Amino acid sequence: MKVKEFVIKKIERLPEGFVFTYEDIIEETNSKEAVIKNLNRMVTSGKLSKLSKGRFYKPEKTPFGKLEPNEFQIAKDLLKKNEKLVGYLTGLTVYNQLGLTTQISNIIQIGRNETRPATQRGKYKIYFIKQKNKISKENIPLLQILDAIRYIKEIPDTKIQLLCNRFLNILSELSQNNKTTLIRLALNYSPATRALLGALLDKVGDEELTGKLQNSLNPITNYKLGITRENLSTIEKWNLK
Repeated sequence: MKVKEFVIKKIERLPEGFVFTYEDIIEETNSKEAVIKNLNRMVTSGKLSKLSKGRFYKPEKTPFGKLEPNEFQIAKDLLKKNEKLVGYLTGLTVYNQLGLTTQISNIIQIGRNETRPATQRGKYKIYFIKQKNKISKENIPLLQILDAIRYIKEIPDTKIQLLCNRFLNILSELSQNNKTTLIRLALNYSPATRALLGALLDKVGDEELTGKLQNSLNPITNYKLGITRENLSTIEKWNLK
């Protein structure tokens, strides 16, 4: 089979919005230069789109134009290394999924144990934040909640009262085991994050779980997050303002 026919058939089997590199195609043929040439021709003809150097996708076509890949597809190679999880999506991408804001952004944030310089992919700027906890499939949803609590002041277009209410709903839906794990993970976050988590858990009736959080805090330190007692009635115990 000619390289051109091989590439076309390979691309036809890929789902729309799936990001790939020439290496994903070339593994089944030794004609590297021919594969790259054919991929670039498909970009020129409009059958493929290029996300960034060496990264392609088959765009989904709608009456309003071509759709770009989702954030996971754009950043997926930065989330795994040798099939091992090394990062997870956070920031506005996740705050939107959690119902904390409706704003969308061209910025993608990734939590990793080892950070790296920001990078650009298409219209998206990718930033990295330091995560001190182990990154695992089980931990990621909890880390995403903690990140949102940590950056509550940076969540756009949402009033603090609505954010507090939404966090209370999210926490109330967690199992006791997940709440216990959440507290353990929170011990590696900032004192202000621990204090706000403690106040939220107290509000949903989990005072018996929050001792470790309270013991980890300096009792004379105040945390200024722009939260009032009207927003969250349990803030005084946690020195939140």
